[in-house]
Amino acid sequence: MVDMQPSVLVQKIGGRYSRELGIDLSHGKSHEIYKWFLASLLFGARISETIAEKAYREFERAALLSPQKILDAGWDKLVGVLDRGAYVRYDFKTATKLLDINQSLMQQYKGDLNALHANAGDARDLEQRLKHLGKGIGDITANIFLRELRGIWRKANPALSERAIEAAKALGFVPARMHDPSHILQALEDAWRADRMRARDFSEFEAALVRYDARLRKKGNQAEIAL
Repeated sequence: MVDMQPSVLVQKIGGRYSRELGIDLSHGKSHEIYKWFLASLLFGARISETIAEKAYREFERAALLSPQKILDAGWDKLVGVLDRGAYVRYDFKTATKLLDINQSLMQQYKGDLNALHANAGDARDLEQRLKHLGKGIGDITANIFLRELRGIWRKANPALSERAIEAAKALGFVPARMHDPSHILQALEDAWRADRMRARDFSEFEAALVRYDARLRKKGNQAEIAL
């Protein structure tokens, strides 16, 4: 068990993935939220975080950071961008997925994810609307996207991922015997506030837990790792 405050974990291991990519979600601007949406689609595949990040950087270099620009690029160009980002295992499938999802986003919400959020009735409806944009958005991708918007979008309240829960238990933030995800989330939010951190920044802590779990998985066991 590691005895530390949530803010210290964030400092040592990193927080939001979006921040690392240079995406600023803090003001809820549509173009920044779209960038994170695109990144989440890449991170959601069974592929390493390093490759997903590299692929996102290639979209950034190609200035393909809006729904319309993705559609204007077309399938061949998207495959080329993905290949340059070493996303070769899923290049064809992902290019098709990106076109389908962005077409739906344009048709249903004029390309604005903030409009999608505004039209959602509650947290569950928000998740369903995201998934209905296309077959390429499942539970994992929706969770990746929404957890970093927790505290920014009022209706973004996804369940804690198993990765965050396992890390929270490994680090001793919650007892191993606690199993209800909603109770675990509440305990972690309480710990974050007790550390005198802003509630709207809780997603920094959540992302740090996911990062810690990734390190555990990479190591291949559940032994404590150095921080």
